[in-house]
Amino acid sequence: MTRFMILVLIALFLPAAAFAGGLEVFISNVNVQARADMPGFSLGLSTQFGVPVAQVQTVVRSVAQPADAFMILQLGQMSHRPPESVLAVYQPNRNKGWGAIAKELGIKPGSREFHALKSGDLYFTGTSAGRGGERGDGPGNGHRGGHGKGHKNS
Repeated sequence: MTRFMILVLIALFLPAAAFAGGLEVFISNVNVQARADMPGFSLGLSTQFGVPVAQVQTVVRSVAQPADAFMILQLGQMSHRPPESVLAVYQPNRNKGWGAIAKELGIKPGSREFHALKSGDLYFTGTSAGRGGERGDGPGNGHRGGHGKGHKNS
């Protein structure tokens, strides 16, 4: 019951906190949510990013924090690269920050994806991407034909 209450509180405050504090707060909240239910976290990543659970678990084991696995998959989606390719860039650059990693992956500073990354305008929904116009679902920021995924509606 306590775990359920923690997850409910996180779900209520995660979007507001992500807007208020940028990427660091978003990452911190994803770590809290993941640690409360690691199997559910892995399944959510698998569903959201369309990556098999076994591959998600490999990514989770390859990084220091669960939110790093989310970021690997998010950057893979933004850069149209598989997780193992993003991991190969992440490993030698992890101390430089997510912005530097994004640039290495070809995500241009000034792009919508880069701005979403830097502001923490990302979403861990655990739902399938590519089927709708809601945040975290499908292309762009909720409008058909956009670039990237997982950004808020403008």
